[in-house]
Amino acid sequence: MMAADMNVLRLRAQLLLRRAGAPACCAVALLVLGAGAWVWAWQQRAVAAQLEARPLPLPPLAVVAAAPPATSSENLARFYAALGQQRHAEQQVKLLFDLAAKNGLVLAQGEYKSGYDKAGRIATYQVSLPLKGSYAAVWQFALQALRAMPFASLDELSFRREQIADPTLEARVRLTLYLSDAAGVAP
Repeated sequence: MMAADMNVLRLRAQLLLRRAGAPACCAVALLVLGAGAWVWAWQQRAVAAQLEARPLPLPPLAVVAAAPPATSSENLARFYAALGQQRHAEQQVKLLFDLAAKNGLVLAQGEYKSGYDKAGRIATYQVSLPLKGSYAAVWQFALQALRAMPFASLDELSFRREQIADPTLEARVRLTLYLSDAAGVAP
C-alpha cells in the first residue's frame, strides 16, 4: 500500500507541474532558494552579533623589567671577551687539523699569516688550508670549525675538481682567527 501511495503522490506532482508550467516552477524554486538564503544570512548575523557582544580575552600582561641599554664600554668589554687568546693560536690550528681528520679530509699543510691592529688591539691569525675530500665533508669541517671557534671568520671556501666524475675534490679554506693579546685588552 505504501508503494501505491508514493506512485499516486508522484503522479499528482507531475500533473501539478505540467499545469503550472516551467516559468512558474522556476519562480517557486527561486522563491524557496531565496527564503533559505535569507534564513541562513539571519543565522550568521545572529552568530556575529553574539561574537561582537562577547568581550575578547585580554592577553596576560607580563611584567618584565627592561634591562637598561648597555653602555659602549660594556659592549667593548663583551667584544674583547668573545675573542680568542693569542697565546692559544697554535692550539686552534691543531683543532683545525683534528677536525679535518675527524671529517675524513686529507690536509697536507697549511699557510699561516699573523697580523696585528694597533688601534683595536686585535691580533689576527689567517690560516689557509688545502683540503681533499668530499663536498659534504668540507662543508661539515667548515661549520664545525666555526662552531668550535666563534672568534673565527670564514673568508674563503673554494672547490676544484679534476674531472666531473671524481668523488673527491680539492678545496681551499681560509679562516681568520681574531685574537686578543695577552697583555690586556681594555683600551
